[in-house]
Amino acid sequence: MSEIHLLTYNPFQENTIVIESGDECVIIDPGAHSQAEKLEFLNFLSRLNSKPVRLLNTHCHLDHIFSNGLIHEKYGLQLEIHPNEVEMLKAAPMIGKNYGIPTEPSPEAGIFLKEGEHIEFGEERLKILFTPGHSPGSLCFYSETGRYLIGGDVLFYESIGRTDLPGGDFNTLMESIKNELLSLEDEVRVYPGHGPVTTIGHERFHNPFIRQYGL
Repeated sequence: MSEIHLLTYNPFQENTIVIESGDECVIIDPGAHSQAEKLEFLNFLSRLNSKPVRLLNTHCHLDHIFSNGLIHEKYGLQLEIHPNEVEMLKAAPMIGKNYGIPTEPSPEAGIFLKEGEHIEFGEERLKILFTPGHSPGSLCFYSETGRYLIGGDVLFYESIGRTDLPGGDFNTLMESIKNELLSLEDEVRVYPGHGPVTTIGHERFHNPFIRQYGL
């Protein structure tokens, strides 16, 4: 059975996800920003009984990629993203400058993730779901056996990801939620990119955006 760790970092209170399965783990959206946060994150990883084997971004907004370079250098992992996120990845340092938040360039993607394929590590198998709308190449990762979803900034506790940023589109996001997420069972836990863990069932019945959109 996989163990999921949620660590919250940086001024945007982003959720960095580490999933352990057996003696392997994957790192998703490493957002540690300050030197203190980066040291804390490395210390956390060093205490695990599993080896980091993959580095994944659900999408490439700056708050989700702050530590891509750190993990790439420490563990020699290639960055894995959807190809539609390449321009967002390249733009992160300039966007960080606009926010007044220093942002180091991320290493380029070494692997491009495709909808319907799977991420395998240890005894875990995550299905890749293509869920654009918050950004052009947003992805979610779904464990059928574990009944959990790594949701990025697609679906939050009683909310949804912003669609007013470059590459965002409200109708596209709602269609992604309808077609990819609401097709999952109610008990599926959702680990979002910000805020508390929720479930598909809770959002189906209590999320005001889903209810207003008539899903």
